[in-house]
Amino acid sequence: MKSFSYTAQDSKGKTVKGTMTASDEKEFLAKLREKGLTSKSYKETDSANSKTMHKFTTKELSFNCRQLSAMLTSGLTLVKALDILCKEQEKESAKIIWRDIYENVQKGESFSASLEIYKGVFPQFLISMVAAGEASGSLDVIMQRMSAHYDKENKMHNTIKSSMMYPAILMVLCVAIVIIMFTFIIPTFADMFDNPEDIPALTRVMMNISDFIISKWYILIAVIAAIIFGINYALKIESVRLKFDRMLVTMPSVGPLMVTIYTSRFARTFCSLYSSGIPMVECIQRAADILGNSYISERFKTVVDEVKQGETLSASVQRTEIFESMFCSLIYVGEESGALDSILEKASDYYEEEADSAVQSLVHLIEPVAIIFMGVVVCMVLMAVFPALYGSFENIQ
Repeated sequence: MKSFSYTAQDSKGKTVKGTMTASDEKEFLAKLREKGLTSKSYKETDSANSKTMHKFTTKELSFNCRQLSAMLTSGLTLVKALDILCKEQEKESAKIIWRDIYENVQKGESFSASLEIYKGVFPQFLISMVAAGEASGSLDVIMQRMSAHYDKENKMHNTIKSSMMYPAILMVLCVAIVIIMFTFIIPTFADMFDNPEDIPALTRVMMNISDFIISKWYILIAVIAAIIFGINYALKIESVRLKFDRMLVTMPSVGPLMVTIYTSRFARTFCSLYSSGIPMVECIQRAADILGNSYISERFKTVVDEVKQGETLSASVQRTEIFESMFCSLIYVGEESGALDSILEKASDYYEEEADSAVQSLVHLIEPVAIIFMGVVVCMVLMAVFPALYGSFENIQ
């Protein structure tokens, strides 16, 4: 299937822009005519990976999966369920994607293959689960599991956002105070000294910084932008990203908290995949990749190889030295009892609570750092200002 972006005109003369998938150019033009559109211009694009393509949030994915599960459980066909789901979309960009999926399924394509066309829009995890649901004939159950999965992901994201609100406000206040002090307060003390040599060293340094911020602010902005761009670019380099991700799970204080969060996501994802009948090796690969940590993904390549050779999952995971021993013991119990999916489901519930606590602990680590930074900056400014004040009082006397 190919993707085409187009600019067309409807029967009322209104210009319409959008994207559409088709097997070739001829089918694409036929689809446009079916919609009552006259093509003005079009080109073949990789729309699934386009930056302008709608990206579904975890909240939207949870809603869509829940709606599909409810409609399929009530006895509606997949085609009818997709048609209704398309009409329920609030955003036009999302509606275009679901309409295209609906049309592909109506023509005989599988649901998973239709989602695969938009693999840059839908998570690969969801596509794999849908394929497993179609193969086992339990798509409604899979959609219910996916709804619960993305609902928990959404709650985790919301917890992180709400927890980061206070530290973010602190940092904004800190930056605002620094800018006000260096641009409005410190410059007023420059005229209090007749002889520049009488200015205390720290006060002179602060005044020079103030002059630089006022007169060369664009250089400061350019440097900050270059640093941000440089960090983003460096993290796209595989070797740098690997070292950064390794640091996240090994550094003191922060590392154990990040491992707890990763353990929660791994247990929940692996449980969903394994209970859907997906082969063990693919479960391991998908569950490790969804964590978003290249270091863990790299270590789990060894796990995949060892499991292929007959090694137990618990022993192989234990050797990675990433997850704590208790989690590896739970996997061992699940393997020995033949109830790995149910054991991991209980483990995921436990580690989700632990992950919430870990997020709060991470925030509590950030708060004092922000407060200390703000206190140091204000203290240095005051140390520069007070000598100037005393000097001005002496001059008055």
